[in-house]
Amino acid sequence: MNRSDRTSSFALMARWLSVLAIGLLLASPGWAQDIGPFVGDYVGSADVVDADGSSTPRDMSVSIAETGEGFVVKWKTTTYKADGRVKEQSFSVEFRPSDRNNIYSAAMKRNVFGHEVPLDPMKGEPFVWGRIEGETLTVFSLFIDEDGGYELQQYDRTLAEDGLNLSFSRFRDGQKSRSVETFLKKQ
Repeated sequence: MNRSDRTSSFALMARWLSVLAIGLLLASPGWAQDIGPFVGDYVGSADVVDADGSSTPRDMSVSIAETGEGFVVKWKTTTYKADGRVKEQSFSVEFRPSDRNNIYSAAMKRNVFGHEVPLDPMKGEPFVWGRIEGETLTVFSLFIDEDGGYELQQYDRTLAEDGLNLSFSRFRDGQKSRSVETFLKKQ
């Protein structure tokens, strides 16, 4: 093999290796669907419907932002009780890409080494994860109660013109106990 044939062979091999490397990078979990379209602040209100058919008015807001290693979802609810009480709750969960494409693990507390790790559902803490599937960002929260039963909460936030469509469901031991669907307007 002469020098020009070797140079051509090396050039061809380098091109194939480049194509292979790009293909592997695109297929790797680190190349998950982009959070970019979901980033923003959103507000809305709805009546939350319980399993018994009763409903409670609630204001809701969510903020989604990119971070250095993933994204953070912050949400707040204000519930207006029939007796005039007002109950506010705020939550914040930081998500990082997992080893699985488009599935994100929650980093909700720091371990002894200073790394953020998920909470432990066997200690009554929620296990939280997220996924992006098409135009829907879903956040799941799993709670295990003292008797070994469970509660699963699912927040689907789907891109819509000028905001997000929110669909929330809570299941206790497989039975739907609460749900809400509303539109959250982008601010």
